[in-house]
Formats: sequence, C-alpha cells, structure tokens
Amino acid sequence: MANISDSIEKFILSFFDDGDDSVQLSRNELAHYFNVSPSQINYVLTTRFGVDRGYYIESRRGGGGFIMLVRLSQDKEDLLPALIKELDDENELTYNKAADVVDRLERQEIVTPAEADIIKSAISDKALQSVAVENLRKNVFREILIALIRR
Repeated sequence: MANISDSIEKFILSFFDDGDDSVQLSRNELAHYFNVSPSQINYVLTTRFGVDRGYYIESRRGGGGFIMLVRLSQDKEDLLPALIKELDDENELTYNKAADVVDRLERQEIVTPAEADIIKSAISDKALQSVAVENLRKNVFREILIALIRR
C-alpha cells in the first residue's frame, strides 16, 4: 500500500491529466479529504512539486490557504525566471536542491554536461567554505541562472 504522501501526490497529479498547466487547490480541503494536517499537504507540495521537479507553487494567503500549482514549460524563457523567483523566495539553498536543479537544466539541454559540472563545483560546500554557505550558494546560483538567461 502506498504511503499517504504518495496518495496525495497522485491525487494532485490527477488534476493535470486533462492537459491544464495550472491548478488551484485548497490546502485545507486537501488536508480534510486525506484526514491529515495542512502541514502534511505542505510537505508533499515542497518535496514533490518544486521547480526542480517542474512545478512552481504560488501560495495565496487567507481564504482557506489556496495554492496555485503551475506545471512549468520546458523552455528556457519560462524555466529560468521561475527558478530565480523561487530562489528569491528562499532564505538559503542546500547543495542537494541546487544540484537537482542543475541536473534538470542538463536534462533539458539548457546547460551542457560540462557546464553542469562547473556549476556544481562552483556551488559545492568545498568551494563556498563560509559560515553562511546556504545563503552564499543561493546568491551564486541566482547569478549563474541570470547569466544563462542572457546568453
């Protein structure tokens, strides 16, 4: 039997089956439907529907905690600005999350395998030896993405 997070993910993905690229959902209604806390819904959204996996989440405060979930297109013109916006909304960036995004950029041929290796090296803990490594990584990675838009 699938765990509850898998069930919630499949349920949310079913809304995209008709070809829509965005879905508006109520966090509270989903939590009620699955008999879980809204934090469980947040967990599924953040771990399975991030930009690194091809989705963008826009929270709408009030009104029952509505969220807009947008499936990102595969083109550079939409993806890179969405990645930058997500970075701007974060306080820090772990290496693993950044590496997942770099892998996605490589799969979509936005960066070459050699460029992906260079980016990963530039944002590694070893390269960024600092007390605030996640914040520094976020800023460096943001600038790399902006440079990719310009080329």
